[in-house]
Amino acid sequence: MSVRKICVVTGTRADYGLLYPILKEIESRKELLMQLVATSAHLSDEFGSSYKQIEQDGFHINEKIENLISSNTESSIAKSTGLATILLSDTFLRLKPDLLMLLGDRFEAHAAATAAMLMNIPIAHIHGGEITEGAVDEKIRHSITKMSYLHFCSTEVYCNRIIQMGEDPSKVFNTGAPGIDNIINFKLLSKDALEDQLQWKFPLKCGLFTYHPETLSNNNLIKDMSNIFEVLLESDIGFLFTYANADSGGRIINKKIEEFCKLDPAKYKVVKNLGQLKYLSAMKHVDFLIGNTSSGIIEAASFSKPVVNIGNRQSGRLKGVNIIDSEVKEVSKSIKLALSSRFVIDCHDVPNIYGSGGASINIVNELINQPLSVKKFFLDIK
Repeated sequence: MSVRKICVVTGTRADYGLLYPILKEIESRKELLMQLVATSAHLSDEFGSSYKQIEQDGFHINEKIENLISSNTESSIAKSTGLATILLSDTFLRLKPDLLMLLGDRFEAHAAATAAMLMNIPIAHIHGGEITEGAVDEKIRHSITKMSYLHFCSTEVYCNRIIQMGEDPSKVFNTGAPGIDNIINFKLLSKDALEDQLQWKFPLKCGLFTYHPETLSNNNLIKDMSNIFEVLLESDIGFLFTYANADSGGRIINKKIEEFCKLDPAKYKVVKNLGQLKYLSAMKHVDFLIGNTSSGIIEAASFSKPVVNIGNRQSGRLKGVNIIDSEVKEVSKSIKLALSSRFVIDCHDVPNIYGSGGASINIVNELINQPLSVKKFFLDIK
């Protein structure tokens, strides 16, 4: 069998963190040659220049695509997507991959899928079939599914949804979520070691806050953030903040976070890019998570952590018993419930519906063994 060239495109710290165990597994296989392409927020100092973390992790980045337009509007995302499509098409011409692998639902992933589809490069897609009704990612995710040849899903429900979309069941696999592999494989930092790296002491009660724009919402983002921060300020809880992603409105959130943390640096800490090791270690040591990120839905259950999920960004995604869905006006009540002894006990020892690890090995085995093609046929459900 000839060596297959697997091109992986990543655009943010979030998708890279989930791809990390898969990248390690690809590199360990003699049947595969990995080509890694970093785009969008990875190359932005404003969002933490996270390509440096990729290189520190020992990976060689074959191409760096600077496509992110520094503006806070919907049109800037459209232009960034178009620029990514143009630049990635040149990259694919140079690298000549046998397969493109993508994770999730970001605009740069859509650009990569579009370029690959039009260049007759087969696509493998991870985390398809999921629903997030509050973000444009929903439409992006499903459209990438229809452009893809292989599908790696995090639950059986999502597998069935992809089959419902007309995809060949023999090309749809329930592997579980690869992010859980990091929890199993990493030697997470002790609380003291994490505090040393952050140069910040965890308060007696502490939450991990990650909040992204609801890109399909007409809500007043500045007002929502002000209301949320008012609740946080009135509580006796400290918070470790991470930056929002590079969507329209992300810069507004990040500016509000920076301003809020200046109110009490001993109680509040913001880090642009924690990286997977520090992020998962923080998840282990905090009392609860708050925000609207998918990691609160998927990975947090493996730590039995309560999660206050604000708004509609994750609406439709399968959730465990540790999730408290909350409107902005209910955040105070939701935090009290999350920290109540009864709810904390209810979160313990509940299996994570997104799996217990091993996704990366299962995915890479299929990358090696599956025949590749760009021909697809819509299969009606009978």
